[in-house]
Parts: sequence; structure tokens; C-alpha cells
Amino acid sequence: MKENLTMLMDLYELTMANGIFYSEDRDVICYFDMFFRRVPDDGGFAIMAGLSKLIEYFKELKFTQEDIEYLRSLNLFGDEFLEYLSNFKFSCDVWAIPEGTPIFPKEPIVTVRGPAVEAFLVETMVLLTVNHQSLIATKANRIVRAAGGRAVLEFGARRAHSYDAAILGARSAIIGGCVGTSCVKAAKDFGVKPSGTMAHSWVQLYKDEYTAFKTYAEQYPDSCMLLVDTYNVLKSGIPNAIKVFNEVVVPKGFRPLGVRIDSGDITYLTKKVRKMLDDAGFTDCKICVSNSLDEYLIRDMLIQGAAADTFGVGERLITASSEAVFGGVYKLVAVQNKQGNIIPKIKISENTAKITIPSFKRAWRLFDNETGKAIADVITLHHEVIDDSKPYEIFDPEHTWKRKIVTNFTAKPLAVRIFDKGECVYECPTVKESAEYCKAQVDTLWDEVKRFEKPHTYYVDLSKNLWEERAALLEKHSVKG
Repeated sequence: MKENLTMLMDLYELTMANGIFYSEDRDVICYFDMFFRRVPDDGGFAIMAGLSKLIEYFKELKFTQEDIEYLRSLNLFGDEFLEYLSNFKFSCDVWAIPEGTPIFPKEPIVTVRGPAVEAFLVETMVLLTVNHQSLIATKANRIVRAAGGRAVLEFGARRAHSYDAAILGARSAIIGGCVGTSCVKAAKDFGVKPSGTMAHSWVQLYKDEYTAFKTYAEQYPDSCMLLVDTYNVLKSGIPNAIKVFNEVVVPKGFRPLGVRIDSGDITYLTKKVRKMLDDAGFTDCKICVSNSLDEYLIRDMLIQGAAADTFGVGERLITASSEAVFGGVYKLVAVQNKQGNIIPKIKISENTAKITIPSFKRAWRLFDNETGKAIADVITLHHEVIDDSKPYEIFDPEHTWKRKIVTNFTAKPLAVRIFDKGECVYECPTVKESAEYCKAQVDTLWDEVKRFEKPHTYYVDLSKNLWEERAALLEKHSVKG
């Protein structure tokens, strides 16, 4: 299933690359930023994901002879350019924010620096890789936070938009906080334990529910989880499950793992099921629930007293169904002339949200030394350093009279160097390590930022130098009259 993704690009990337290849600006060095403008679901923050797959893509960039012949057949590209592509080797510098990091609008999450031809060609894969996986990781993190410490399992492979979406979606969900996945390939690839029980078809296959449960328990006495809602949860499913636990599981020296409910009024059913299991002596038997769950349903169920221990979340997680796209964009922010000077570039729009932040830059996160909580992010010019041994003034880039002096803090740059002149210099953490990192970093955010409705706005400010550079470009390019 692994394939060469070099040609996964929009046509304009190739036409622009061909055009500049034959111009006097062929060797110009460009700086591109990927950033996003809005948090999905109007949340307080997003979760960075997709970097591992992006690194794999950069490492394997190579046009095959078949690719070159196809491009030649389009009659759009010069022979010299096609020869260049046939010997193509990625040589850009790349910086990115590590997977699992909470990220906010407008800050650069991936920066590509290199020859214009190369920087043009990678746009589509940068965007689709980080956009998709960050969307799923963000949704997963919302669902995990709604579960309030209870386990969340990713159950969405059968509803994903493709096999890649199933596998990479499961990976992103684990980074976001899910403790397992039903997708066996994803579990194998990413070093987590696969989770699953049985389908309703297993129960329907046998002459009655009791026989179905008994047969399953005899095969898996040490991990017996029974699906109890095929016929009637309270009148059939739980009584038969308890009977099988007593007749098969316990005599073999094991305890039942749990029961799963996939339909009905789950909040009501879990309360009744919990009492029935407890009365039968199975207080340690877990209750897993599923059925088109999301963060809002889970939150409301728990408020109403649902006795659920584990949530299996499928379609609304793996497709992030409440938000179609992540919305990251890839924009030119600077070029470097032959003398080595960095010349900032800006895109201006009547839609102020689309005005870009120019120049080669990086984002910092300021942490309060007493609480460990994140105070704000600051985007600076890349060469700037925030000296956290001294008080530092932050201000709102749009409402500049809103200012604050920050003291007793630690400033940490968010992005790390990923590629140096086309050579990978970054070792990706394991998925489990990224998940642990994500949990720790989300814990640095104030609860007000983590609200689902109307979260507190976490500020992403600009350094004074960067703000002045942006203001000067806005003035330079403004249309008078």
C-alpha cells in the first residue's frame, strides 16, 4: 500500500516551479509558513500532528521516469525543467512544532526555507498531512477531556474516509489522548494495544444470546468483554452475561473484563447495568459504551450520572464530523536576495483575517514559573531571543493599548529544526511519547482556555520588531485614494 507521493500536488505548483526555473529568480531562496486561522469547533486551541508523515514524505521525494513522461505529455514544461525533476533532491531547511503541542492561530507551525522551485512543489503535501492529522488529534483531545479521566478508545476505522485516513487518524487520535484503537494495523504500526470485543453478528449467529456469550468466553476467559445490547440489555444481555461470567470465566480463575452497550438510552442503561453487576458480585466489571459519541454527548452523559468506564468513539472522531477541515494555509513570508538579506513579504486582503504575518520568524511560549501555566505565545523575528531573566512586555497586535509586563517566567521556542539542507536532523518520538507530551502540554493551559463553549482567548502576540515590520509593509502596500 506504500506508494510514491511525490506527484501528489496541485498543478499550479508545477507550473510556478517551471516558470521560475526559466527566470532570473531561479535561485531565489523563499521562506514559507504553514499556519491556521481558526481553531476547529471554535475551541480554545488545536493539537499539532502529522509531522512524522511529513518527514517521511520529504525523505522520499523522487520523480520516477513514469512521472516525467506523464508531465512531458502535458506539453506544459520545458525539457531542461523535466531533466531537473528527474534528478530532484530535496535540499530545503524545515522547522516545525513537535507533534502533541497545543497550537494557536497565526503562529508558524511549519516553516520551509529553500529554493523557490522546491518550496513551491511541497505545498499540497505539507497542508494535507498536517491539516488532516491535526484536525483528528484536536477532536480526539476534546473527546478525551470530556471523558474526565475515563479511557477513550478510537473505534472509527470502518467509517474513515479511506484506509490512510483510518490508519493516520488512529495515530492522531492516540496523540490526542486515546488509549487504544480498534484498528489492528494502526495498533501494530504505532505500538499500542488493539481494542475490541465482538459485533452483533456474533450474537446473532448462535441459536441464542447465552450460547453466543458462552462460546466467546470459553475462547477468551482472560479478556472477556461481552456486547449486551443485541436483543435487550437489562432483560437478556446482562442476565446472560452474569450467568456466563459465573459459569465460565470465574471457574477458570479469571474476572470478566467488562460489558459493552452500543444502543439505547446509554446513560439510563449504564446506571441499571452497574447495579446489576454490583449485586452479582462483579463490581470490577467495566462498562464500555459506544454509538456515535462525541465530546458533548460524553460530557452530558457524565453530568447525568452515567456509569461508564470506557468510551469507544468512532465516526465523529475519525472524521471530525463537526468540522470538515482544519484550514491550515501555506504562504510566502520572505525571500532572500543574492546578498543574503531577508526581504519580508506580506499578503493583504480586505478580509483582515487573511492578512499574513511577514518575515522569517518563530513562536515562543511563555510559562509562569510559579504555576507552570502558559501565559501567552509571542511570535518574533527568527533572530530575536526573548530574555526571560528580565521583565518582558507583551501587547495585543490588533489592540496595541492592551499591554502586560511579564515577570518570573520561562520562554521556550516552540519549533525545532527538522531538516538542514535536505538532511533530516530530527528524531521523531514514538506515538506513545507524543501522547504523553501532549497530555503534559495541555495541562499547562488554564481551564478557561479548555472550555468547549466560548473559551478564553489565548493570546498570540507579536514582538515589537515584528509588529513594526508588519505595520511598515501594510503602509507600503496600502492603496491610497
